[in-house]
Amino acid sequence: MDIIPFENTWPYEKVMKDIYFSECPYCETESVLIHLKERDLERAKEGIKTSVVMPCCHHKMTILEADDDYFWTDEKLRK
Repeated sequence: MDIIPFENTWPYEKVMKDIYFSECPYCETESVLIHLKERDLERAKEGIKTSVVMPCCHHKMTILEADDDYFWTDEKLRK
C-alpha cells in the first residue's frame, strides 16, 4: 500500500466510548462528536475503509486507516 501523506490525517480524541474531533476539518465547528462506533474504529485500525458523515456539515470522510491518535484519509485535510 502507498504511504498516506500527513496532510491527509486528522486527529481525534476518544473519551469513554465517544469519539470527538476538536475541530471539524471541513466547516471548523469545534468539539464535534462523530458517530463512529467502537467496532468501526477497530476495523479502521485494521486498515478496513470506513466512512463517517460529519454531523455538523454532513460532509463524508473516508477513513483508510486509523491509529490511536489520527485518522488517515483519502483526501487532503490540512492546509
